[in-house]
Amino acid sequence: MKRQRIVVGLSGGVDSAVTAWLLKQQGHEVVGVFMKNWEDDDDSEYCSSNIDFVDAAAVADVIGIEIEHVNFAAQYKDRVFAEFLREYQAGRTPNPDILCNAEIKFKAFLDHAMRVGADKIATGHYARVRQNPASGLFELLKGLDPTKDQSYFLHRLNQDQLARTLFPVGELHKTEVRRIAAEIALPNAKKKDSTGICFIGERPFREFLNRYIAGEPGPIKDERGRVLGQHVGLSFYTIGQRQGLGIGGVREKGAQRGGGDHAPWFVARKDIDKNILWVVQGHDHPWLQYRQLHAADASWVSGSAPEPGALAAKARYRQSDAACQLELPASEGAGQTFGLRFAQAQWAVTPGQSAVLYDGEVRLGGGVIDAAQLMSG
Repeated sequence: MKRQRIVVGLSGGVDSAVTAWLLKQQGHEVVGVFMKNWEDDDDSEYCSSNIDFVDAAAVADVIGIEIEHVNFAAQYKDRVFAEFLREYQAGRTPNPDILCNAEIKFKAFLDHAMRVGADKIATGHYARVRQNPASGLFELLKGLDPTKDQSYFLHRLNQDQLARTLFPVGELHKTEVRRIAAEIALPNAKKKDSTGICFIGERPFREFLNRYIAGEPGPIKDERGRVLGQHVGLSFYTIGQRQGLGIGGVREKGAQRGGGDHAPWFVARKDIDKNILWVVQGHDHPWLQYRQLHAADASWVSGSAPEPGALAAKARYRQSDAACQLELPASEGAGQTFGLRFAQAQWAVTPGQSAVLYDGEVRLGGGVIDAAQLMSG
């Protein structure tokens, strides 16, 4: 690859640090940019952007590159956080990291990099880009490390974005990234991976959401209609949730103390109109097993929907790829919505989350789940 000017998003973490080092080793002119995306309560114990910037600056110093601090907080609030709140208020469970990648990292950041004369941008995501020699189209592939693959979160990227993006660590396993960081004595070589949503960090989620959304308490009921407790507002729960329900085992009348079924409870349904949270006992309960879903707001890497037929999909990040049939509506505007019919039951399919399609290693695109049908439905 000829020498290029590449702007790397330096987050303060080890993946983006090794990304910058690898590109410099390849002879490119590398510039670091630290993105500040969140300003509310930035000095709290949970929000680490100041520490992260210090780490990113220390990395830039060791590698020998310039670093720029860029504030995208206004764009983030408008494009990502406002949508996040809208979805929660509607009773859905959005994935803000997908929106952040589409709107901030590969739009606001990409635009900024191009303005400062970049040929390409690079980030520390575990994914790969290649240009298909036959079609000339850019393809997004899974990262080589199956435990770290992040192509699910990048499913809204388009041809223009992929043509100008590099993911160097997508070709490596995480253990190798850590080894390189230690070998070249990066100051953040042992820094733990960040978890949690980009703007929430490690803070308690319900407490955070409570500042922006008023909860309306209501009953928690089981499938027989028994009231088991009170919820604090439907927005604060998601399908498949097990923790934080505040209900224990239920004893039948006349059952001995200590008797009863102690299988864990899971959120199964949210009745927005009646403000009821429905829960069921046991991970394998029929109310948690889905065979079909419908998704809207679709985005396809190639620019158009793939042919209907046999593919694989993820309906949530931590699940394995599942065999499915892609169904497209025959109506005008086809490709904006799609249906998936799964060969085997999918657990706790959740409106607001993303259904992402794969053909082997190649990530084709996806959409936001807006409805799902149970196996028994």
